Parts: sequence; structure tokens; C-alpha cells
Amino acid sequence: MNASKLFYAAIIMLLGHCWAASALAQDVSAAPLTIGESVQFTSSVLNESRQLNIYLPQSYSHNPTQSYPVIYLLDGSMDEDFLHIAGLSQFAAYPWIGMLPESIVVGIANVDRKRDFTAAPNNPQDQRDFPTAGGSAKFIQMLAEEIQPLIKQRYRSNGQRTLIGQSLGGLVATEILFKRPELFDNYIVISPSLWWNQGALLNAPLPTFKQPVAVFVGVGKEGAEMENLAKQLFEKLDKQASPQLQVSFQYFPQLDHGDALHLAVYAAFEQLFSVPAVH
Repeated sequence: MNASKLFYAAIIMLLGHCWAASALAQDVSAAPLTIGESVQFTSSVLNESRQLNIYLPQSYSHNPTQSYPVIYLLDGSMDEDFLHIAGLSQFAAYPWIGMLPESIVVGIANVDRKRDFTAAPNNPQDQRDFPTAGGSAKFIQMLAEEIQPLIKQRYRSNGQRTLIGQSLGGLVATEILFKRPELFDNYIVISPSLWWNQGALLNAPLPTFKQPVAVFVGVGKEGAEMENLAKQLFEKLDKQASPQLQVSFQYFPQLDHGDALHLAVYAAFEQLFSVPAVH
């Protein structure tokens, strides 16, 4: 093939590629992928702006008369646990899975989790290592007086409330269970950092459970201290002679502190909820 023919062949190939690219571009469109909404509010308790990430079930917009359970997720920022727990709740609610009723997920985004999830430290070393620690009482107040009423007012909740907390989030979830058990119906406590304050929370007295409360405690292969403290929490609750309290425990030897949450929450959904599957 001579030079002129090669030139024209190249031109034809180039035009063909341009046409294909143009046709492809004309066939492509994009739209936002929305699974819920992000809510910003000013907390008067903490005197700061806070963010809630909200997952709404698929049927939420189609069935305006239906109300839903609410799952409150600590460490609920977009770059933390919100997306994968929202996805897990969607999967668990599929009719053919039948593990969980369709639920609203409220991810509570963090500002300072070491402050919000801990009681005031007694250990001088902890005071030096965690200078902002000690704000759990105010965080619990914000949760009870601001976040829960906001969700009740803004969304169609049916009154059933579940709390999920892992690590320091599991610590404050345990504190809520001990001090304000009426705030939630179900507590999913994963790898709780009960070593805080030399394990002082585990020595606190249990409350009187005036309404049914279900608790799931899970821990991975995370070292003797973490594993033993999680088991002690389960045993302390299990010894409580109350028909209002249901408690279960699961050990995940194949998981560690970094990856226990997802599978543990899946197991908790299986334990705590009973929804007939549709096959």
C-alpha cells in the first residue's frame, strides 16, 4: 500500500473512532445516586453543628402510610460505617432473606468520638493521652433530647429503636444500656472498649429493665483483655433475673478488631429479629 492509501486509511479509521466516541457519548447519561439524605442540625447540648446520615428503605417514598423501625448507628460518618451497615440492612430486609424488617438507618457522624464515647477518665495517663475525653453524658443527652425527637418528627418511625456501637461506640452503647436502657429496644454491642477507666463501667450496677430489651454482644479474636471483658459483659447481663432482658453472645475467632463489625451485625440481626422469609 502506497503512502497516499495509508494516509486515507488512517483518516477513515480516525473518523470511525470519532464517530463511535460521539455515538457513545450521545447514549450516556448520569444522575445522582441517592439512598437517603444528610441532615445537619445545631446541638444546643453540645453547642456545635452535627450531621446525621439517613438511609431510607426503597418502599419509603412509595408507601406514605408505612412506618419503620429505626437503627441508630454510632460511627455513622460516610467514611466510617454508614454505607456498609445501610447496605447490610437493605440486604437483611429482602423478602427472600427475611432477617430484618425494612428499617431507617440513622448514622450519627462523628465530631470527636474520643470525647463523645467516653466517661471522664480517672487514670492520669488516659487524661494525658485523651485530653478531650469525658463527654459521654452530654452525648447521651444529645441523643435522647435532640436526635431521637428529630428523627421521630421528621421520619415515619414506628417506635422500635436499635443501637449499634463498636469499640468506643460499644463502650458508650453499654453506658446507655446501664444508665438509660429505655432509649432503645435493641442493643448491638460489638468489641466494646470496656477497658476504659480500668473497667469501671462493668462494675456499675445494672438498671431495672421496665420494658423488653434485647442485647447482642459480639467480639472477634482481639486479645485476652477485649475478649474477656466482652464475655464478662454478657455474663453480667445474663445473670440478671429479669424477664424483660434477652441477651446473647457470639465469638468470631476468624475476625479481629478491625473487621468484626460487619459479620457481627449480620449475626445480631439474625438473633434479634424474626421476619418470615418469602420464597
